[in-house]
Amino acid sequence: MLAGGLASFAAPALAADPLQTPLPAPVSMREGVVDLGHVKLWYWDTGGTGEAVVFLHPGSGSAEFYPYQQPAFAKAGYRAISYSRRGQYRSEMGSDADTFFAADDLRGLLKHLGVGRFHAVGNALGGYLGLEMALSDADRVRSLVLAGSMMGIAEPDYVKTLESLRPKAFDALPLSLKELGPSYRAANPEGVAEWELRQKRSGTRAPFRLRNKFTWDAIAGLKVPTLLMTGDADLWIPPWLLNQIASRFPGAKIAIVPDAGHSLQWEQPALFNELVLAFIQGKP
Repeated sequence: MLAGGLASFAAPALAADPLQTPLPAPVSMREGVVDLGHVKLWYWDTGGTGEAVVFLHPGSGSAEFYPYQQPAFAKAGYRAISYSRRGQYRSEMGSDADTFFAADDLRGLLKHLGVGRFHAVGNALGGYLGLEMALSDADRVRSLVLAGSMMGIAEPDYVKTLESLRPKAFDALPLSLKELGPSYRAANPEGVAEWELRQKRSGTRAPFRLRNKFTWDAIAGLKVPTLLMTGDADLWIPPWLLNQIASRFPGAKIAIVPDAGHSLQWEQPALFNELVLAFIQGKP
């Protein structure tokens, strides 16, 4: 016991702390810019003959937000791909920024890369695009992961609940406070600094336009296997809310990641990768 009756504690072993996972060395990958006519988009692609896994980044980030996933999925035999949406890291805003549809850009990229069917892994705003593709191009989407995503559901009661979670003062908070959980911020200040660096150079995104309106009826008709994920400290889509809406997704699986906020793939990369790989491989 310490003076004053306070119990002493031992600091956790750094190497064993999943919140302090160092950035891994990347595997070989191709980087490039695809010219879709109205816009040029930057992407990376590990290549290979495995099934494609396309990572769809959050609104506050870019294709740079998957350094932990790129080597893990490639080494597991998958072709890992990501790209920066319009206006974000190394991608142009485009000459049709006010009229384009996000899914058309993705389709153009996939055509350029020769990708047919793929697994869609969408974080936050990227989940909106994953859901759009699963509803419009169900024959192409092998599986859908929606991680820390509010999903763009247009039902009034749902929208009202989301608005209640983010009062006016919420908008003024630093982005890292809103999107990284307190455990991660305490455990890994270097990781926070790297996340902030990548976020600051991610640029200003173009308007995000979807063709589908995401209603409960539309979601009830979803035919793609779906995994819904959130962190236990996510301020945008907390576990209780995710569990409430999960029944609307036919046969969806749910994963609540401990000690994580909104940026699951960054804060708890090993567990995120394990859960997503198990899901797309059809493991129970």
